[in-house]
Amino acid sequence: MREETVKSDITVVGGGLAGVCAAIAAARLGQTVSLVQNRPVLGGNSSSEVRVWVCGATGHGVNRYARETGIMGELFVENQYRNKEGNPYLWDLVVLEKVRAEPNIRLFLNTDVHEVEAYGDKENRVIRSATGWMMGSERRIVFESEYFLDCTGDGLLGFLAGAEFRIGREARSEFNEEWAPEIADDITLGSTILFYTKDAGKPVKYIAPSFAKDITKTTLPMKRVIRSGDSGCDYWWIEFGGELDTVTENEAIRDELWSVIYGIWDYIKNSGKFDADHMTLEWVGALPGKREYRRFVGDYILNQNDIIAQTRFEDGVAFGGWSIDLHPPQGMYSLEGGSKHMHPDGIYTIPFRSLYSRNVSNLLFAGRNISASHVAFGTTRVMATCAAIGEAAGTGAALCVQKGVTPRTLYREHLQDLRQTLLKSDASVIGYSNEDHEDLARKARVTASSEWKQLALEAGKDTYLLDKDIALIVPLEPGMDAISFLVNSGEKTGLTAELWNTGREERYIPSRQIAVASVKIEAGEGQWIRFPLTWYPDRPQNGFVILRENPLVSVQMAARPQTGMIMLENRSKEEKKPDAVKVWAQQRVFRKLPAIRVEPETTAFSPEKAIDGVTRPYGGPHMWLSEPIMEGREVWLQLTWPVQIVAGEIHVTFNDDVNEDLINLHHHETPFQVMPELVKDYRIEALAGGEWIEITRGQSNRVRKVVHTLDQTIVTNQIRIVVESTNGSPHAEIIELRVYEY
Repeated sequence: MREETVKSDITVVGGGLAGVCAAIAAARLGQTVSLVQNRPVLGGNSSSEVRVWVCGATGHGVNRYARETGIMGELFVENQYRNKEGNPYLWDLVVLEKVRAEPNIRLFLNTDVHEVEAYGDKENRVIRSATGWMMGSERRIVFESEYFLDCTGDGLLGFLAGAEFRIGREARSEFNEEWAPEIADDITLGSTILFYTKDAGKPVKYIAPSFAKDITKTTLPMKRVIRSGDSGCDYWWIEFGGELDTVTENEAIRDELWSVIYGIWDYIKNSGKFDADHMTLEWVGALPGKREYRRFVGDYILNQNDIIAQTRFEDGVAFGGWSIDLHPPQGMYSLEGGSKHMHPDGIYTIPFRSLYSRNVSNLLFAGRNISASHVAFGTTRVMATCAAIGEAAGTGAALCVQKGVTPRTLYREHLQDLRQTLLKSDASVIGYSNEDHEDLARKARVTASSEWKQLALEAGKDTYLLDKDIALIVPLEPGMDAISFLVNSGEKTGLTAELWNTGREERYIPSRQIAVASVKIEAGEGQWIRFPLTWYPDRPQNGFVILRENPLVSVQMAARPQTGMIMLENRSKEEKKPDAVKVWAQQRVFRKLPAIRVEPETTAFSPEKAIDGVTRPYGGPHMWLSEPIMEGREVWLQLTWPVQIVAGEIHVTFNDDVNEDLINLHHHETPFQVMPELVKDYRIEALAGGEWIEITRGQSNRVRKVVHTLDQTIVTNQIRIVVESTNGSPHAEIIELRVYEY
């Protein structure tokens, strides 16, 4: 056995996606990080050991423009390129390589932290060290740091340090939460084990083990969906342990889950009710995927009302968007459905005050153990949201080290630094704009070879029967006079279109009707029908155009999608009491648009958008789009300063379409490996001696944000990026340019 001490600025305990993103964020800001994980692989519940889909703010496509950026966004896009089929082992490698790319991180796998040394009274604790045992290596390692992050999920590090925490459900009266029980209790969400199946191509028999449960004696065949071809997270509902202690009873919970899985497979293979003769079990998990245990108490406890109201916290450092998703205590044995959902009207923010301990001054946390009520936890617990929280917590910890302050003091005295650092890192934040005084691009004048002004989409081959209301999200800058649709009609009839606002920048649902127009149309095909809908809002924002149903009419569809606009369908006839975001759905018309003409021209894609400080859609697209690229014509975006500047580092953020719902495993497969909106090949030039000289370039780019550190600084008053090709878009699409001296 070997005993050793490892010193670093920050120790992150827990190597799930929250811990991974926290460690990477801190390391990129220059801090040394010890990342300690008690399993042989990273990724937590998303890893090949458990195989849960990485869900987040998109809500499987329910929310618009909601995919995470920052480190989680990098993981999504990289996995899409390397592993779009969703192999869980390749996902492990994507996560591992992202960590290993950071020289400031020391990774300790198979290391279980079980001791913490802390001092101080109950209200003011300080962690001095955490001790772990590296299994298989017989190494006892003491981790000493200024700051610690508990990303364990179960909250073991903070518990051992004396951090205040909660387990179970709060009483309704505490936060006035509609979904909280009248009386507080210790009920939690249960744990799940998943399994994979495959077609062996020949008959395969199955003899159930002696402990397999006879599920015909349970309610499972009647109350849950069982299909022979389902696999993995299709069986998310195999859940147990909500009425038990999910940690101390972990072994018993695992055994019960195993008995049900092998019983389900016996039912599928041997009941005669399924076409499963050639099917076989490929993999069965051995590690229960826990949903809930300890939740720490921070300076703020996020609650249901914050989620539903989409409270705009001044210290919002991450966002979520998954529904409040709670499960019955009895899990799979409940006579109710396996889950119930309440959706906010879009994405919501998570405050930094919920990411640090109220009573342990150098402890931050990220993941499912943050400071939230049980009901609010029902949405923050999904892994892409946990990852975004992890990046925020890791960034906060790094700034605490740099400034020598506690997280509470960072919030009170340095909140602007935290917000601007997250923006510069392209983290998952909304509602802020770039105010970095060191960014020289903010002082420049922006010009371009061209800009996309005319919101006009010509028809392709497809049509859409108008048997339900459809809607179109349109950027209004400066406004709208009219919109025209190309329609076919079998007989003389009428159509009605309406223009609504969306109420808030982060919402994509109708809020208040602005204008309405009804038009009579004749029988015939290929008719451009103009609707006079006039609105010039006091600030740029999205308009929500509704074309009311008329089954006599078909709308001709556009030949291609268009950045900045989304088509939606009204699904109210198909949903039972749907939340607003589910009334208007995009899943079946994703990347499809009707042929339209919008009057007048728009300035929503002007060159100035590349320095307006907003790096994701928020009341508009916030990016520059060129006119369609034509061979032989240079396409460029240029910064010009009134005086000479010294440039040493250039940041470019490209459009990777955060409306595209990406996934790590097999929930669905996006057809392209690289987002087509991304710029592929480009060069960056500076004006020197009256000539443009190339100072750096990008080739075969497939990522959203690129930081170019120049070999040597350059003195100039003009810098431009010249786009040579894209990954499929007809436009050059650039969200942001930043220029720094260092």
